[in-house]
Amino acid sequence: MYKTYYTYIMSSNNNSTLYIGVTDDLERRVAEHKSGNGSVFTAKYHCHKLVYFESFSDIEQAIAREKQLKGWKRERKDALIDRVNEQRIDLMG
Repeated sequence: MYKTYYTYIMSSNNNSTLYIGVTDDLERRVAEHKSGNGSVFTAKYHCHKLVYFESFSDIEQAIAREKQLKGWKRERKDALIDRVNEQRIDLMG
Protein backbone atom coordinates (compact mmCIF):
# COMPACT_ATOMS: atom_id res chain seq x y z
CA MET A 1 0.00 0.00 0.00
CA TYR A 2 1.28 3.45 -0.95
CA LYS A 3 1.51 5.94 1.90
CA THR A 4 2.35 9.63 1.77
CA TYR A 5 4.38 11.44 4.41
CA TYR A 6 4.68 15.18 4.82
CA THR A 7 7.27 17.59 6.10
CA TYR A 8 5.46 20.81 6.93
CA ILE A 9 5.92 24.27 8.37
CA MET A 10 3.39 25.98 10.62
CA SER A 11 3.61 29.71 11.33
CA SER A 12 2.24 32.05 13.96
CA ASN A 13 -0.35 34.59 12.82
CA ASN A 14 2.23 37.37 12.62
CA ASN A 15 4.77 34.99 11.00
CA SER A 16 7.32 35.56 13.76
CA THR A 17 7.55 31.90 14.81
CA LEU A 18 7.88 28.75 12.71
CA TYR A 19 7.33 25.11 13.62
CA ILE A 20 8.59 22.25 11.43
CA GLY A 21 7.14 18.76 11.69
CA VAL A 22 6.51 15.42 9.95
CA THR A 23 3.23 13.51 9.66
CA ASP A 24 1.48 10.84 7.62
CA ASP A 25 -1.85 12.70 7.82
CA LEU A 26 -1.39 16.38 7.10
CA GLU A 27 -5.04 17.36 7.40
CA ARG A 28 -5.41 15.70 10.83
CA ARG A 29 -2.11 17.07 12.12
CA VAL A 30 -2.83 20.63 11.04
CA ALA A 31 -6.27 20.39 12.69
CA GLU A 32 -4.53 19.29 15.90
CA HIS A 33 -2.21 22.31 15.76
CA LYS A 34 -5.11 24.66 15.08
CA SER A 35 -7.04 23.30 18.05
CA GLY A 36 -4.03 23.71 20.37
CA ASN A 37 -3.47 19.96 20.71
CA GLY A 38 -0.71 19.56 18.11
CA SER A 39 2.25 20.24 20.35
CA VAL A 40 3.17 22.31 23.38
CA PHE A 41 5.35 24.52 21.17
CA THR A 42 2.66 25.33 18.59
CA ALA A 43 0.12 25.98 21.33
CA LYS A 44 2.49 28.26 23.26
CA TYR A 45 3.56 30.27 20.21
CA HIS A 46 0.21 30.13 18.37
CA CYS A 47 1.60 28.43 15.25
CA HIS A 48 -1.74 27.71 13.63
CA LYS A 49 -1.12 28.50 9.93
CA LEU A 50 0.14 25.86 7.51
CA VAL A 51 2.46 27.88 5.25
CA TYR A 52 4.51 25.14 3.55
CA PHE A 53 4.63 21.40 3.01
CA GLU A 54 6.39 18.76 0.94
CA SER A 55 5.25 15.18 0.33
CA PHE A 56 7.32 12.00 0.33
CA SER A 57 6.66 8.33 -0.28
CA ASP A 58 9.27 7.29 2.29
CA ILE A 59 9.16 8.24 5.98
CA GLU A 60 12.95 8.31 6.20
CA GLN A 61 13.09 10.94 3.45
CA ALA A 62 10.47 13.03 5.23
CA ILE A 63 12.36 12.84 8.53
CA ALA A 64 15.65 13.67 6.83
CA ARG A 65 14.06 16.72 5.22
CA GLU A 66 12.60 17.83 8.55
CA LYS A 67 16.05 17.63 10.15
CA GLN A 68 17.58 19.49 7.22
CA LEU A 69 15.03 22.32 7.44
CA LYS A 70 15.43 22.57 11.21
CA GLY A 71 19.15 23.07 10.67
CA TRP A 72 18.65 26.01 8.33
CA LYS A 73 18.85 29.64 9.43
CA ARG A 74 15.57 31.54 9.52
CA GLU A 75 16.43 33.54 6.40
CA ARG A 76 16.72 30.36 4.33
CA LYS A 77 13.46 28.95 5.71
CA ASP A 78 11.69 32.20 4.85
CA ALA A 79 13.06 32.09 1.29
CA LEU A 80 11.78 28.51 0.88
CA ILE A 81 8.30 29.45 2.08
CA ASP A 82 8.25 32.62 -0.05
CA ARG A 83 8.96 30.67 -3.25
CA VAL A 84 5.55 28.96 -2.98
CA ASN A 85 3.56 31.06 -0.49
CA GLU A 86 4.86 34.63 -0.44
CA GLN A 87 1.67 35.96 1.15
CA ARG A 88 1.97 33.38 3.95
CA ILE A 89 -1.66 32.39 3.59
CA ASP A 90 -2.91 29.40 5.53
CA LEU A 91 -2.83 26.52 3.05
CA MET A 92 -5.53 24.75 5.06
CA GLY A 93 -7.44 27.85 6.05
